[in-house]
Amino acid sequence: MKEFKNIYLNGQWVKPLGTETVNVINPCNEEAIATVALGNAADVDRAVHYAREALPAWSKTTVAERMDMISKISKAMTARQNEIGDIIAEEMGMPSPWSRMIQVGLPIATLDSFLPILENYAFEYSMGRTRIVKEGIGVCGFITPWNYPLHQMIGKVAPALAAGCTMVVKPSQLAPLNSYALAEIMTEVGLPPGVFNLVTGAGSKVGHAIAAHKGIDMVSLTGSTRSGVLVAQAAAETIKRVTLELGGKSANVLLDDADFSTAVVKGIYGCFLNSGQTCIALTRMIVPAARQQEVIALAKATAESMVMGDAFAPGVYLGPMVDKDQQRSVREYILSGIREGATLVTGGPEQPEHLPKGYFVKPTVFADVKPDMTIFKEEIFGPVLSIIPYRTESEAVEIANDSLYGLSGSVWSVDIERAGRVARQIRTGQVFINGADFDINAPAGGYKQSGIGRERSKYGLEEYLEIKAIIGHNPS
Repeated sequence: MKEFKNIYLNGQWVKPLGTETVNVINPCNEEAIATVALGNAADVDRAVHYAREALPAWSKTTVAERMDMISKISKAMTARQNEIGDIIAEEMGMPSPWSRMIQVGLPIATLDSFLPILENYAFEYSMGRTRIVKEGIGVCGFITPWNYPLHQMIGKVAPALAAGCTMVVKPSQLAPLNSYALAEIMTEVGLPPGVFNLVTGAGSKVGHAIAAHKGIDMVSLTGSTRSGVLVAQAAAETIKRVTLELGGKSANVLLDDADFSTAVVKGIYGCFLNSGQTCIALTRMIVPAARQQEVIALAKATAESMVMGDAFAPGVYLGPMVDKDQQRSVREYILSGIREGATLVTGGPEQPEHLPKGYFVKPTVFADVKPDMTIFKEEIFGPVLSIIPYRTESEAVEIANDSLYGLSGSVWSVDIERAGRVARQIRTGQVFINGADFDINAPAGGYKQSGIGRERSKYGLEEYLEIKAIIGHNPS
């Protein structure tokens, strides 16, 4: 079993002041694969000190210098893509081919996407007799999740580097190993010491210390809505900027003229990607009542055809839940759906017969789901789909918007104009039309309790910038 005894501060691996450790568990077989030393609030203090020391020089680098550094990080990550993908597969269970392609491929694409943004972005411009100057906000604190650990980390690190910010990063305790590889890359490419600092630890300790620290100018969290509330409350004491990417309960609206054979199948695969542990998963399939039985048959056949198993077994699409607690939580949601009267189409709360070990949950589909049911309202974060019937287009939109969340969504129709009209009525940060491919250049973020702010694109960059007006000094 590997041991990770250090944290990464000021470009060096150093022993944390915290004395606790945690085992990293392979969720496919429930075996420990590594031991990680955990930092504490004092380690956050050290990290912030180094980040503040590094800020003046890094914030004064040219756009070309920052572009060069981001490009080097991307290339170094590409050289280790399969290796890091397999690290993530082992620590959180996403099947290896998908992990290599998504868990590492998306961060590489995110880094690359900021190069043309930087090249074309106006950090200074005239506005009458005033000069507008956009400057990096300062020292940033990042609290990142386990479900897409490197992707969510790079989603914050890339724009922070692009803006000229320095940072303190806390990875999830459940999937921290990939962050060590990222720190190694930062050393390899010559990122100046103190620009990137990594402190492992519990959210209640290290995460809280980051959010509350007076030396941190901005905090960004990807996590649960409850975690977002706690971070925002802690950050409020020092009036720092907060961005939050939180929960989702996204609607997949199939209009009556949609191609159901494609929409249902693609909807099931999208919902169950990463075993449903995806914040933008389309977990509510809203379908015409007259065609619900057709949808049920397609959904059942698709879900039951999916291969579930070890992350390194061939042909696997569904891996496990990340840990025992998540497995228990998802199973409790399935039981609540049964108790509250939803129709169980396939799946259920039992351990899959062919997988006696590992934190697996059967791919589960419910039909006849109503808005007052728990599985309709709450984010499950597992392979559970709810099929909800509607009678009119306006009712479909009403059902889609009947949520505390507004992170993503989808509309299917052969009439693109109709689909776009419905999409505009859905209160959510993204809407995919007819299964459109994921767009790394599109801004990501949520309405309502799905969060504050945006990641990726120029809008993601602007979260890391302050705006200064220099009045009466406007050189040509």
